[in-house]
Amino acid sequence: MPAQKLQRQLGLWASISIVVGSIIGSGIFMKPATMAGQVGSPLILLMVWVIAGVVSLFGGMINAEVGTLLPKTGGQYVFFRHMYGDFFAFLYGWASLSVINTASVASISFVFAQYAGYFLDLPRFSPELEKSVSLAIPFIGKIFPLDNIGVKSLAALLIVIFTWINYYSVKAGGAVQVFFSVLKLGVLIMVVLLIFFSGKGSFQNFFTVSSDRDESFWGMVSGFIAACSGALMAYDGWNNLGFVAGEIKNPGKNIPRGLIIGLGTCLLMYVLITQAYLYVLPIDEMKKSSLVASDALRVVMGVGGGGLVALLVMISTAGATNGNILPCARITFAMAEQNKFFPWAGKVHPRFRTPGNALLLQGIWACLFVLSGSFDMLTDMFVFVSWLFYGFGAYGIFLLRKKMPEAERPYKVWGYPVVPIIFILFAAFYFVVTLHTDITNYIAGKTVFINSVFGLLVTIMGIPLYWYFNRKNNSGRG
Repeated sequence: MPAQKLQRQLGLWASISIVVGSIIGSGIFMKPATMAGQVGSPLILLMVWVIAGVVSLFGGMINAEVGTLLPKTGGQYVFFRHMYGDFFAFLYGWASLSVINTASVASISFVFAQYAGYFLDLPRFSPELEKSVSLAIPFIGKIFPLDNIGVKSLAALLIVIFTWINYYSVKAGGAVQVFFSVLKLGVLIMVVLLIFFSGKGSFQNFFTVSSDRDESFWGMVSGFIAACSGALMAYDGWNNLGFVAGEIKNPGKNIPRGLIIGLGTCLLMYVLITQAYLYVLPIDEMKKSSLVASDALRVVMGVGGGGLVALLVMISTAGATNGNILPCARITFAMAEQNKFFPWAGKVHPRFRTPGNALLLQGIWACLFVLSGSFDMLTDMFVFVSWLFYGFGAYGIFLLRKKMPEAERPYKVWGYPVVPIIFILFAAFYFVVTLHTDITNYIAGKTVFINSVFGLLVTIMGIPLYWYFNRKNNSGRG
């Protein structure tokens, strides 16, 4: 009996919603305040969102060409196999499963549960009991699984629900993603209109710089770089569409359209929301805000704005949780299907035609991260590693044009080779600056270890596993 294959069941709307839903999470409700403090100028803040969005769009365009050339489930894992071979691809797949994607799912679902606490009285144990159970993890420190148990349980429940939906049906997972993305965008647009039509702000705020802004050249440069780093994190997730390339209908058209329309939509929404915040909060007030969305709506609606913000964040993070669960399990599935991981993870469910075992593995691992409470730190580490892989992915487009010159390319990167070169240079710059910042903070005693280096070490820890599967495959053929 031939092996079951995944079906092409996702259309254009599902493709766009995966991009939008994966990108827009909780960041837009908090990050603009930090960025405002870093640049001290509304116009430069606007420029940061646009530049980071365009760079991300360049990455999306590169992914679109490679994704239409290799429209197979697994995304970057499949791309890297063709670009650099099995070893490099495995390291990417291992890093994605071990922390990048699972920690992201845990982190986003945890934010959902935290804001649900605005409406629900979530239980928790006594402080004594919470601290009575602990585990010591090397380099990370002590974790307390019983701490904040109500929030953790709700976050884990959200992961279980969306994992079950995607386990049951690819179409259902796609429909859920379309629903949350449309709802999310609709509510965000409503908030923008509500703020601008309130008449309680000033357009002068768009041009008034901070009173204590660092006017030195290096001060402005370092602030701009720091803000760009935050914006790039907010745009992260655009590569998720490639993971389900083998399940997209008419991939030659829907992959590039999904990436470009989805990223363009996110860029526009980020700019509009940030400008709405600035309209009611001068930059000196905005940069001091710990919850900028709440403070902006409080100006417009009074104390009643807090409930609306909580609902907004819940809708946004629920969509982002499903937007990461749906595509990311496909990396593990693709690895196992190519005999580079445990074979059971590469099985298609005989009835539901989904990568069921890979979804279950991802869901269990993400729930363990939720219980550990260490996912935020782990996610920060692997943003650095993610951008390292993004840079290699962009360079790989040159390799594929050499290796496969006659292959059909339904979509080609506009502006080649300039666009990929700009993206590669930006990724290299981001890599160097992040590494330098981490080392500087470590020397200054601000961190107990170097996040970026530790992220690389965890990635390298996958090498023995690669040797194991390679040896197992070779002995099986012998």
